[in-house]
Amino acid sequence: MTASNSPHAPASHFDFLHFRRKTVNFVMLSLTAICTFVALGVLLYILGYLFVHGASSLSLDFFTKLPTPVGEAGGGMANAIVGSGKLLLIAMCLGVPIGFLGGVYLAEFAGGKFAFLIRYVTDLLNGVPSIVMGIFAYTIIVLPQKHFSTLAGGLALGVMMIPIAVRSSEEFLRAVPLNLREGSMALGASKTRAILTVVIPAAKNGIITGVMLNLARVAGETAPLLFTSFGNRYWSHGWNEPTAALPVMIFTYAIAPYEDWHRQAWSAGFVLLSLVLAINVFARLVLSNKKHVAR
Repeated sequence: MTASNSPHAPASHFDFLHFRRKTVNFVMLSLTAICTFVALGVLLYILGYLFVHGASSLSLDFFTKLPTPVGEAGGGMANAIVGSGKLLLIAMCLGVPIGFLGGVYLAEFAGGKFAFLIRYVTDLLNGVPSIVMGIFAYTIIVLPQKHFSTLAGGLALGVMMIPIAVRSSEEFLRAVPLNLREGSMALGASKTRAILTVVIPAAKNGIITGVMLNLARVAGETAPLLFTSFGNRYWSHGWNEPTAALPVMIFTYAIAPYEDWHRQAWSAGFVLLSLVLAINVFARLVLSNKKHVAR
């Protein structure tokens, strides 16, 4: 029996150990609180800075008018807002179905080394820099067509969405209790029918949350669009023409020597950040509602 556990150990020794534990606990709690406040402070500073410089410059023209000629004040980014919407729509149409079906396969059918290989490749693809994705899309789409296009930009973003969609769909499907699968098959349903009618509906809110967060991630990407959709100071008709996008417009206006363009770049940054925050809040609400219903 050690001295610390002995009933005959001096009271001063127990007091010292108690004091030491309280001190270590206080120091660690203080450090974690300081780190939390620093991280939160940086976030609030960025949001506040964008709000002061961006929201104050917003106007109806920003949402309804096209950019003005170089050096001329005024105008807006209506074409970039619409262009970003078109790019994200294409990205969702490509990335979400492929990623979702891949997640279903991994969660419900795959096993062994092949499943491990798919997960490894998916994680590897998720770590590829976005500019490499842009070069890839430029090589296989833009070069053969010999022009930039909305379609090329959307496909580049869609490829970026696939690995996150695969992994998030797999995790939420795996979170569905096994007894739901067994109960449905015990009632005579096939495995495929059980997945379609029981497992997927049970994981629906989580999958939607993953899709929304995935969409928020690619909404602010700039590098892939520089190689694919490129940009356009006018309306882009259809899907086979270059198109403006908010991230690219922010980049272009921010490095320009015109004060009015800098002001509009701040406004575009505020709008883009507001969109991303709205998507994240919506996704969190959907997920929290799922947990509340589950309880």
